[in-house]
Amino acid sequence: MKVAILGTGKMGAAMARRLHQHGFEVRLWNRTRSKAERLGIGEVFDTPGRAVAGADLVISMLTDSAAVREAYLGENGAAQATGAPIYVDSSTVDPGTHEQLARALAQHGASFLEAPVVGSVPAVESGKLLILVGGDQITLERIHRVLEVLGEVRHVGPLGHAARLKLVANSMLGITSAAAGELYNAGLRAGLDRQRVWEILTRFVPYLDARRAGYLDGKVEPAMFRVADLVKDLRLAHDLYGQAGADAPLTETTRELFERVAGDHGEQDIAAIAELWREPSAAQKTARR
Repeated sequence: MKVAILGTGKMGAAMARRLHQHGFEVRLWNRTRSKAERLGIGEVFDTPGRAVAGADLVISMLTDSAAVREAYLGENGAAQATGAPIYVDSSTVDPGTHEQLARALAQHGASFLEAPVVGSVPAVESGKLLILVGGDQITLERIHRVLEVLGEVRHVGPLGHAARLKLVANSMLGITSAAAGELYNAGLRAGLDRQRVWEILTRFVPYLDARRAGYLDGKVEPAMFRVADLVKDLRLAHDLYGQAGADAPLTETTRELFERVAGDHGEQDIAAIAELWREPSAAQKTARR
């Protein structure tokens, strides 16, 4: 089976490698062509339209709604070509973007599924992503064997439900990440041993331990998930909850906290949220005098 991958950033590249390792022929497109070429797998194309032509399945993993719309609906875009029968977008975007893509692709007789994922590069590499799929279940059954190479596939409802659920998931990620930064540093100020504080925090929220070095030692590069990307997702979540009439003060406060840290740490991992509370080192205190 030929699978076109649109977007070879960290996640898209990991997905392409995983599929290639499992015998799928990959066709690659990335806005910066050299990033796709560095993977050393599959054929690299200049436009999304050329990448999807002749593919059996298209999977896109792009930064934001604007990038997704450009890749599909722009000049030489994926939706403008006679391409694959099934398209899957795994980007974290607003539900309206996916509805727009579905309509555009339907005009060419193609099917569309949304499939945002929970997990980062290590989860892709081990095939342990949680893949949230919204759309027609019969269409999903046709490509299930491809997606299951990447992780656990969960059909969550009609189109739009997966995009909404992913924003709920990333709201939870943001809230718990910010809480960990606050409470870890509060525990240190209270005179507690840092390992004991971290042990308790991760007892409640085990997935935090993947970011131990970020919280404990300030090692937030390379980023598993950038602060800038979480800010984008929290803004989308804020809009979604507002439209739904949902009161979400924790999400709103968390968005404001990550926006504060994004100025200096936007390209770093979300564990950089701890910098808002971290006590300055002796050297930093001396420099300020």
